[in-house]
Amino acid sequence: MSKREKIILIDGHSILNRAFYGIPLLSNGEGLHTNAVYGFLNILFKVLEEEKAQYLAVAFDLSAPTFRHKMFADYKGTRHAMPDELREQVPVIKQVLESMNVPLMMLEGYEADDLLGTVSLKMEQSGLDVRIISGDRDLLQLASDVTMIRIPKTKRSGTEVEDYLAKDVEEKYLVSPTEFIDVKALMGDASDNIPGIPGVGEKTATKIIAQYHSIEAAHDHVDEIRPARAQTSLREHWDDAVLSKTLATIDRHAPFELDLEAARLGESAEKLYTASALEWMKRLELRNMIRRFSEHLSANAETGNAGADRASSGEPEKKEALTDLTVGEECRACVLTKVKAAGRIGLQILTDEEGRAAAAAIALDDETVFIRAADLSSDGLSALLTEAAQTAKKIDMIDAKEQLAYLDAGDGFGISEQEKYFDAAIAAYLLNPLSGEYTYDNIEKDTTGALVESRTELLGKRKLKELITLEEAETVVIDESLMKVICLSSRAAYDAHEPYTQSLKDTEMLELFTRIEMPLLFVLYHMQTEGIEVKGEELRDYGEKLTGRIAELESSIYEKAGREFNINSPKQLGQILFEDLKLPYAKKTKTGYSTAADVLEKLAGEAPIVQEILEYRQLTKLKSTYADGLSNYIQKDGRIHGHFNQTITATGRISSTDPNLQNIPVRTELGRQLRRVFVPKEGCVFVDADYSQIELRVLAHVSGDENLIAAYNQAEDIHAITASQVFHVPLEEVTPQLRRNAKAVNFGIVYGISSFGLSQGLSITRSEAQEYIEKYFETFPGIKAFLDESVKSAKEKGYSVTMFGRRRPIPELKESNFMRRQFGERVAMNAPIQGSAADIIKIAMVGVDRRLRAEGLKSRLVLQVHDELLVETEKSEIEAVERILSEEMEGAAKMRVKLEIDMNAGGSWYEAH
Repeated sequence: MSKREKIILIDGHSILNRAFYGIPLLSNGEGLHTNAVYGFLNILFKVLEEEKAQYLAVAFDLSAPTFRHKMFADYKGTRHAMPDELREQVPVIKQVLESMNVPLMMLEGYEADDLLGTVSLKMEQSGLDVRIISGDRDLLQLASDVTMIRIPKTKRSGTEVEDYLAKDVEEKYLVSPTEFIDVKALMGDASDNIPGIPGVGEKTATKIIAQYHSIEAAHDHVDEIRPARAQTSLREHWDDAVLSKTLATIDRHAPFELDLEAARLGESAEKLYTASALEWMKRLELRNMIRRFSEHLSANAETGNAGADRASSGEPEKKEALTDLTVGEECRACVLTKVKAAGRIGLQILTDEEGRAAAAAIALDDETVFIRAADLSSDGLSALLTEAAQTAKKIDMIDAKEQLAYLDAGDGFGISEQEKYFDAAIAAYLLNPLSGEYTYDNIEKDTTGALVESRTELLGKRKLKELITLEEAETVVIDESLMKVICLSSRAAYDAHEPYTQSLKDTEMLELFTRIEMPLLFVLYHMQTEGIEVKGEELRDYGEKLTGRIAELESSIYEKAGREFNINSPKQLGQILFEDLKLPYAKKTKTGYSTAADVLEKLAGEAPIVQEILEYRQLTKLKSTYADGLSNYIQKDGRIHGHFNQTITATGRISSTDPNLQNIPVRTELGRQLRRVFVPKEGCVFVDADYSQIELRVLAHVSGDENLIAAYNQAEDIHAITASQVFHVPLEEVTPQLRRNAKAVNFGIVYGISSFGLSQGLSITRSEAQEYIEKYFETFPGIKAFLDESVKSAKEKGYSVTMFGRRRPIPELKESNFMRRQFGERVAMNAPIQGSAADIIKIAMVGVDRRLRAEGLKSRLVLQVHDELLVETEKSEIEAVERILSEEMEGAAKMRVKLEIDMNAGGSWYEAH
């Protein structure tokens, strides 16, 4: 007997909703939230791996909300509004699924439930097994012997799935799947706005239907119904019960046909792994998904699919002329001769697991030279490469910062040496800051049109220790595939130099590249090399203090709640707050009550337990991420050498990883206390300089608004002045509340804040918030004109531009979806301001780093956090460092308003800030 085929049907909105609340908020460099999309894809692939199905389709409501029966819209229409952070991800997941060749089931006037019910019935009749993936227990009514309802549950240990065939529904709920509808008709469902009848809960409803099998039969025997309140309720509210049953019943005969061939997955579901889907994963910055899609695409390439695609496309393959130098000392003279003759070279360095230079590839005009460290004398490869770098006139690289240590002659690179380098990845980033990944194969294709094998295609999942091995007699053997990767990388860097230089000229970003981004590369290299000292013992003490306070909070929370529960469980916490303690602002969802930060902050004044829960969350985050997490990054020298990235964010801001030192908390005192463990080395202090309201000052400059410029030039409290002008009160009569409101509007305007967003932030009505914004624009008309012009210009050009020429593409402005267009407009308003501020801090960093070295000081820049610079300063050099910081930061840009900094010194980062 042949094995039955299987189809997976996914309830799109339900799973996206479940993923959103199951995973902390994530966002990409564009500011687009991605956690729901990421969680959805995780669930999809988990189910695919478990089920090994032959078909897949996803159902969505055509618009949210839709109703099974329009006459009942008043009942269904009272669902809680979808959070903006989730709403913006709905069109994204649809586009992602379409890029993966997944059919979307949508039909005007019908809910996704109806389409799932209709298609599952047809699939059953066609002889297929059906798996419906949903977080909505309403769909249990569709369970049968061959249709299984699978309900994912996100737990701390990961995603678990509850499975229900018909027998499982009967075992757990004591009624059949069709009788489950009648249970819902009696008990109702607040999350789905099914009214039910008063006074009948799940237990009573189940007992009645288990006995009578339908609400109709129960009504026929209404005098027998027990308890008495249920009897009375069924008699007096029979119409509500009938209505509720209609609302709860899924339509299984909707006029919809699924194209089964379009839903067919094919061999190992490889049709899902498309190049366009990979581009989405890169844009969304979903690293695990990028890896998954890259690996599958490379696997296809190995079986010939990619080669066929290339052949059919008519695009050229890249050819290599390789000189493999393995002749010891003769290699040195040969390499240097070739480099001197070439003038410009492409360079890529390979390191082993210990971080030592193991090999290098040097691309010349007509050949690529590959050199192994094992074939050189004890002076080693680094010495040869350093000499080659000094000999070359121009050096093209990809991700140069991570290789500079092997080219450093000991002086950290003077300005003339820095000017030799061209980083193709940084050039690619400036030209396309939304790409998110600047690999040698993408760069080669972008600049020459040639298709070369990617790192994943060549190496797969193999680790470095498998590719670089030590054999007998200390002979180092490097895998040929790895050797090819290094050669292709050096070649791509070499090939990219002229095309990217021309593109940067054409887009008027060459000066941004040469005067800001390339010099910054060396500043970041210096900062990574220096690192920052961390007191490991004090970090452990800090963690122990947190542990003690967390335990105190747990006990107090349990006492106030009246019982122990899992504080980290939104479901259990929601039950405590809104059912047991009857607190207001309850927001019911299908997965339970919302306990998001905005909800708890509203509740903070209602009950002491809420403030303790908020503190508990903050402290557990501090404990896991920082007190425990940072200790893993302290190296043998007692310092953390984090990584600073300049090709991650679309706005141009620098980001920090391994660890993220830019996220050290500052909003709470206990969070700020963490900065005490960051200390200068002996004989030094920290000097900290922080720009004062840099983005608002940039806004004043670029908008040219005379009132805002005048307010800044008064050198007084900008928020108080704004409050005075916007709310028409004398400056001396501005209250703390008015100042707070003005501050919220000031900073909100920079990010294109809406009346809804401002109302949420200030806990006022939307009409009041709208009035604040209108008054603000009346007071500062130049700002309104600037923001409007920024959106108009971005729509015409497709990108925004900073003061220094940095472009930020905004494709969302052309999308048909209103929410995505609105997001694009906010980006168009904000990107020129935030991007200009990012450019200014970069200019200041370059100036400070170069001045410290040029003036022969021992003090060094060790950290940058957004608008703040931290210098580890020799005590004898404090005055000189403060002078340099002041001159370079305040003089980084000439504007209509003065750039100002706050500067402090101290024996720890905490004391200096």
